[in-house]
Amino acid sequence: MKAAYENLSKFALLTLAKEQSFIIAKLEIELAEIKRLVFGVKSERFVPDNNPMQSELDFGLELLKQPEIRTEQISYDRRVGKKQTPHGRGFFPEHLPRKDHIIEPDEDVTGLKKIGEEITRELEYKPPTFYVNRYIRPKYARPNDEGVIIGILPSRPIEKGAFGPGFLSHIILSKCIDHLPLYRQCQQYLRHDIKIPASTLCDAFSGSCRALEPLFKLHKELTLNVNYLQVDETPMKVLDRNLKGKTHLGQMWAYYDPVNKQAFFDYQEGRSQHGPGKLLQYFQGMLQVDGYGVYPALAKRLPITLLCCMAHARRYFEKALNTDREQAQYAMTEIQKLYAIEREAREEKLTPEARRELRIQRAKPILDAFEKWMKTQLTAPGFRPKSKISAAIGYTLNHWPALLNYLEDGRYEIDNNLVENSIRPIALGRKNYLFAGSHDGARRLAMIYSFAATAKLNGVEPFAWMKDTLTRISDHPYKNLADLLPQNWRPGSDTELTVKV
Repeated sequence: MKAAYENLSKFALLTLAKEQSFIIAKLEIELAEIKRLVFGVKSERFVPDNNPMQSELDFGLELLKQPEIRTEQISYDRRVGKKQTPHGRGFFPEHLPRKDHIIEPDEDVTGLKKIGEEITRELEYKPPTFYVNRYIRPKYARPNDEGVIIGILPSRPIEKGAFGPGFLSHIILSKCIDHLPLYRQCQQYLRHDIKIPASTLCDAFSGSCRALEPLFKLHKELTLNVNYLQVDETPMKVLDRNLKGKTHLGQMWAYYDPVNKQAFFDYQEGRSQHGPGKLLQYFQGMLQVDGYGVYPALAKRLPITLLCCMAHARRYFEKALNTDREQAQYAMTEIQKLYAIEREAREEKLTPEARRELRIQRAKPILDAFEKWMKTQLTAPGFRPKSKISAAIGYTLNHWPALLNYLEDGRYEIDNNLVENSIRPIALGRKNYLFAGSHDGARRLAMIYSFAATAKLNGVEPFAWMKDTLTRISDHPYKNLADLLPQNWRPGSDTELTVKV
């Protein structure tokens, strides 16, 4: 080995040393990233080293170290105010029914004066009550053998089904909101001596989804018929008969309308542009996305303007804090200023026009200076092209025009976090039911996730909406079908549960 190096020229040795130093630096970065994934915290919270709050904290600690201050006792009289009722614990809401238990002393209290009472509260639970609806329809014979008359059976979500709308709603929401797989629900019902096979629950789930299909189609049309959407995707494992011992990796695409608070999920068997391209073929307007390469390809052939996510750009700089702290800290501090402007606009509840004006006045100068700083770093002495900070700057500059598009309209958000929040239940569901039973099953999940997410965005209690909708949808006029959508729904007089969560 030594002889091999002796035959190399000085220039060749320097070149080799430089290449090896790059390799070592790259491996160190990869090792740091692996350590962070395995042992580090997942939070992306950032506090600058020169945070003014830190100096205040240090000053407070110095005060704690000072000698004890001399004190003197002063006594005075004051008026005693009315005794306030203690707030108690927060999990005793007023709408819960109260059951009082009066406990008298063991001694005889005849003739004694009651001077008060001690009240101890506890939250109790009673298992859900199951009951059987029986529709009894007397039959009457017409005179002269002219036939039989009988009352008309009310419409039901599943024709000749064994479950009512309340129980169907419980099955659906337990799976999709509480992430309780159907076989675990069977185990719950067994504790009440009710034996229901998992296959029967699966049929009930799919039958309910078939009843909701017209409403889902209308929801899809209304959600996509806007000029501003946020889009994101997340994987979903699906059983496939053609893949023995394996699962197919499908994709759940989320489309979110922040202005009208509507969420729509669409399951596709792949992650290619075919699915969103077909769905967005008539869409015209602003599409807010992450850095996935499918979206620029769609923008080339569709009348779509891309709006990129500042949170994704920030994430690259956050990953560079361990290796290039000074530069990454500067970048994250500048991005933090942009988010402070957005927070101020939300707190003051500015109109879209006022929000846009605020961004032009205060955010644009920060963005212009930040762009200039990034370009300067690329030519700065000692800048490493393959470093984490290089990747962060490269990603941000590549998407810079799309990142600036949020300045154009006060309705636009600075990042894609709202649509990312809407797909969190899917990630939680994956950890519980692991996979969908089929591609059709995954599409049914997309339907329920769409309704549940939209109900949450509009402050609608999902069980009340689901039960009422399943009760009414069979006889509801199609021209008024939009009234049953979660964003338009109003509880009827016979709705049992109307409490918002």
